[in-house]
Amino acid sequence: MAAELVERAHWGDLAGMNFAGLVRLSFESDTADDEPKGYMTGRDIKGREEQEKDCSTYVGTRKGNYVFTYEEPNTTAFKRRRVVLPDGRSVYRVVRPIFEGALNDLKRGVAPNGQRLDGLIVYDIDRLTRDNRHLEDCIEVVQHFGRPIIDITGTLDLLTDNGRTVARIVVATNNKQSADTARRVRRKHVALQQAGIPAGGRRAFGWNRDKRTLDVAEAEIIRAGVTRLLKGVPINGVLAQWRAEGVVTPTGRPWVRATFISMLRNPRLCGYRARLVNGISEETGKNYRDWEIVRSADGAPVVGQWEPILTVAEWEAVAAIVGKHANHAYDFNTRKYLLTSVLRCGKPDCGQPLKAQKIPVKLAKGEGDFSYICRLKKEGGCGGMSIFGPKTDEWITEAVIAKYELEAQRREARGVPDAWPREAELSEVKQSIAELTVAWRARPQKISNARYFALLPDLEREEAELSSEREQWLVRQYGNAGKPPTLRADWKGLTLAEKRTYVKEALVCVLVHPARPGWYQFDAERLEPVWRED
Repeated sequence: MAAELVERAHWGDLAGMNFAGLVRLSFESDTADDEPKGYMTGRDIKGREEQEKDCSTYVGTRKGNYVFTYEEPNTTAFKRRRVVLPDGRSVYRVVRPIFEGALNDLKRGVAPNGQRLDGLIVYDIDRLTRDNRHLEDCIEVVQHFGRPIIDITGTLDLLTDNGRTVARIVVATNNKQSADTARRVRRKHVALQQAGIPAGGRRAFGWNRDKRTLDVAEAEIIRAGVTRLLKGVPINGVLAQWRAEGVVTPTGRPWVRATFISMLRNPRLCGYRARLVNGISEETGKNYRDWEIVRSADGAPVVGQWEPILTVAEWEAVAAIVGKHANHAYDFNTRKYLLTSVLRCGKPDCGQPLKAQKIPVKLAKGEGDFSYICRLKKEGGCGGMSIFGPKTDEWITEAVIAKYELEAQRREARGVPDAWPREAELSEVKQSIAELTVAWRARPQKISNARYFALLPDLEREEAELSSEREQWLVRQYGNAGKPPTLRADWKGLTLAEKRTYVKEALVCVLVHPARPGWYQFDAERLEPVWRED
């Protein structure tokens, strides 16, 4: 029966057969309910709808049934991504979950809507795949499962030996065309970067749609937020203020921590041209994306063709501060109590976080009284530790504020250096790298390949070490040492999220030790703060 389906499809007889269409777009298609206003233009014609219409018509004119559409919006059939296999190895594959799902459904013979599925139809072979590995998967479905895969234009023939050979050649050719296009696009972007021209896409927060002139209101919001960060306000504190004031991203969405940090780490803020780079963390082995300053041939940062919002020094300082906390587990929380997850049971065999629990009205001395208690044994705790909540909050709050005030006094006494003491040393190393590279690129070469690649690693390692040391210096000077001196006066006006962030910035945890026998009043000696070290 299955072999008969392939044979009939080969001769164009689709009578009684159920086909699904695979529609792939290289951009996000418009939603179906977006009606054009006024006269239509070519922009209003939706490629997804046209492909589906053509596939359905083709099947219908041959007395077949069109039962389902697999839609792949914004999907590439060429570009490969890093994938981690179950055994831990990393490989690069074209990732198309909808395509792979369609092939699996075809093997089973059942479409997602429950109808029988006999074959798959696409508009053209390049809508099916541009990757030979995926083509072989399609050939497997046709040869070994007897399910025909056909197209409208006639360039795809997986139903015969000769057709499969031609398909392999066509897919390899299409893959080469995609590679050529990708190479030209990359070269164009390099030219744009070196000229300091803004990239395409949506505007950045702080600039108008022309991507060059400032949006005055948004630019001022960024400057105010950076000022608060440099004074020591925690990231989540600034973020909470933005959310409360209704500040949104250029797409109209509320700011979240990851987006906020990425925006502040973008060198565009100080006028430098930057690009996003993908890398693999040596520590975790996971993919990451970060901003990288574009540099000219002599190693100097490329200045962009737009108005900056911050000075270079301001951006370097704030990037160092947010960079330190980029992956830190401070929660942008919805907690109801100040010290939840901060207090821990001080019993040697426990150490679990304490949770807050309201005191019954009959036993409470005041409205809203609560206790911090250790969880029950079945929840992982010991169930034998509690302390009065309001008094604990007051004592820890006073200790945290006092710590910040002491830091402010020490900072004022020692002053802040105008520049990092080893700035000249770092500049000298960068200059050496630039001069070495210029000599290597010269024609004829002034330095051999062997000498260049022997000297470069040591210089780059020294540059990385000095840059890391400089960043840590900036964090100490502008971050941990920059807590606002008015924290005591401002405390009552802070949100709970801001207060919790100040507490978690200052403390690793607070150990709560058992009460002294016969002691029924609040005892601050039971509390042992564990302070964070700079």
